[in-house]
Amino acid sequence: MTVEPPGLFSTITAAPSDSLIFCAMARACTSVCPPGGKGTTIRTCLPGTGKDCACAAPAIARASRTNFMTALVYSLVPMAARYPERIVCLTEETTETLYLLGEERRIVGISGYTVRPPRARREKPRVSAFLSAKNEKILELKPDLVLGFSDLQADIARDLAKAGLNIMVFNQRSVAEILDMIQMLSSLVGVPEKGTALVASLEKNLSEIRRAGKALPRKPKVYFEEWDEPMISGIRWVSELLEIAGGEDIFSDLSFSQGATGRIHDGKAVIERKPDIILGSWCGKKFRPERVAARPGWQRVPAVRDQQLFEIKSAEILQPGPAALTDGVRRIHEILCAWTTNLGARRRER
Repeated sequence: MTVEPPGLFSTITAAPSDSLIFCAMARACTSVCPPGGKGTTIRTCLPGTGKDCACAAPAIARASRTNFMTALVYSLVPMAARYPERIVCLTEETTETLYLLGEERRIVGISGYTVRPPRARREKPRVSAFLSAKNEKILELKPDLVLGFSDLQADIARDLAKAGLNIMVFNQRSVAEILDMIQMLSSLVGVPEKGTALVASLEKNLSEIRRAGKALPRKPKVYFEEWDEPMISGIRWVSELLEIAGGEDIFSDLSFSQGATGRIHDGKAVIERKPDIILGSWCGKKFRPERVAARPGWQRVPAVRDQQLFEIKSAEILQPGPAALTDGVRRIHEILCAWTTNLGARRRER
């Protein structure tokens, strides 16, 4: 079967054994020529009319001199499918990922909490916080895709969806799911090979840190505090990164909770489990180690006694994206290495 020339009107020539099915929009008459048949001329009608198209006359004439069937078809040139070109990122990790993929040109709006990469704050308008968004401003940007994170942004997603926007809400909670998100996002913008390369680079970094963590002479027990009032322990990807870096999360049993409420504790377990190191990252609020040390009964905790309380910036560890798998885990490993190096000195002092 041949179609020539392609365009608004096309002549289709088919062997007698071929079956032709024409677009319903053309309101074409359809004929099937059975094997061994002599062929049939198919006349089409222009959209919205009930008359044969006059342009079919040449095809009719040719059909009378051949055993092939010929049809004049009214067709519309299809538009090629395209990937999102105007993306709003409601959280930092998708912004950083798109920059690392070299696809930052697609971003038209970002979260006000975005600090990675630093240039994003200079280049892109800020249209949201974490639990709220400037919906009118987002609509003015005419995005063809809005990217969010978790059930915490469900209300924002609902309102934007009602306004007619396309919404994609990721829900990654583990290291593996973060890597999956990166690969999925790269596919959404049509560069899966870039995503594969980025994931491979992040996995290589994690493998190197995991090997170094296993080489530590002792595995310190670590308490990670995500919030202070109430006290909330680390989410799953943080707990996994603690283990990769060479530590032992004292609240790994709570880390699988989908919501922060499942990781709330009263502090008694911290005293009982005796962490060697306390890491704090209070969701953007400055970590105050002196306040932690002043909690009733915590003076008996080894980390408090030995002044092993450290802050990790929220942008490095609490964003479920590339930052946590690079700078975040590396910072944790540095703290753990310093603790093991100074362990002998502390013991000698006693």
